[in-house]
Amino acid sequence: MRSLCVTLTPLSAFGGPIKGDTLFGHLCWAVRNRHGEARLRDLLAGYTQGQPFVVCGDALPQGYLPRPAWPLHRYRISGDQDRKAVKRLRWLPLDAVAQPLPQWLDACLSEGQVLAGQGREGTSLTRLHAQPHNSIDRRSGTTGGAEFAPYSLPQYWHAAGIRFDAWLLVDPERLTVAELQVLLDDLGRAGHGRDASIGLGKFAVNDLAERPLPSQAQANACLTLAPCAPQGLGYDPARSFYEPFTRFGRHGDLAVLSGRPFKAPVLLAQTGALLTPPALPATGFIGQGLGGDGSLSNAIPATVQQGYAPFVGVHLPREEQP
Repeated sequence: MRSLCVTLTPLSAFGGPIKGDTLFGHLCWAVRNRHGEARLRDLLAGYTQGQPFVVCGDALPQGYLPRPAWPLHRYRISGDQDRKAVKRLRWLPLDAVAQPLPQWLDACLSEGQVLAGQGREGTSLTRLHAQPHNSIDRRSGTTGGAEFAPYSLPQYWHAAGIRFDAWLLVDPERLTVAELQVLLDDLGRAGHGRDASIGLGKFAVNDLAERPLPSQAQANACLTLAPCAPQGLGYDPARSFYEPFTRFGRHGDLAVLSGRPFKAPVLLAQTGALLTPPALPATGFIGQGLGGDGSLSNAIPATVQQGYAPFVGVHLPREEQP
């Protein structure tokens, strides 16, 4: 697999964060729309047998990695810091990866510090605003029914001018970098995520370049850069740390018109998990592909879910016994 980093600039509000598994789903639709369903089937051959054609990471602030889901008491914290303030230190600069894992918390920054480092003001990378909606009866052009029942959905507004990096692993024998560039451009114009049809989720692709994933010396664990499915893969439970994440998925693109847009929920390990496999995979990704057998969708039985994630190799020290 070839390791790439794509840099994105948001051009509109978003219906949700750019997560690796949703980015993968959008790329599948982009392949289908540009090259046809037969090409998509070819690319997905072997997907649930450990042979993905692409593995997508989350969109992360440019130059940063997520702080691992390691217990706070395992880090070395210098000085007398407030616990709530420490919890806000979520982003690790790439140039600090070589430091020992227990020292990472001292190197981590809050979202406000990340913005200040880019010469921007604010305390949050993303602000949520409620957007009112109301269902419309397309036959009458009115809200329909006896009751007026508006509702609100959140919109994600990113700090002005901020850029995000997403790490991608691509099989160059099945999908070339030039093809991937075109697909990402298509996606940026069409929009990512919920409410793309009304203008949300637009982004510009600033750069797509080959870059090796960072890794520590003597790495023995994986820091994941997207949600993944570690179930049943033999990872050491005593040396694996993660937050559970349930993906309540929906079909996108034309499939939302099928009348059955909802997919079966999937339990994943959230981005930033520390997982210890028997041996670090040489592929650069960890986890497994899900579905393909009708278990995720009755509407489209061939539906798959990205349960893979790119990872950063980390040396996880043994916990000292008291």
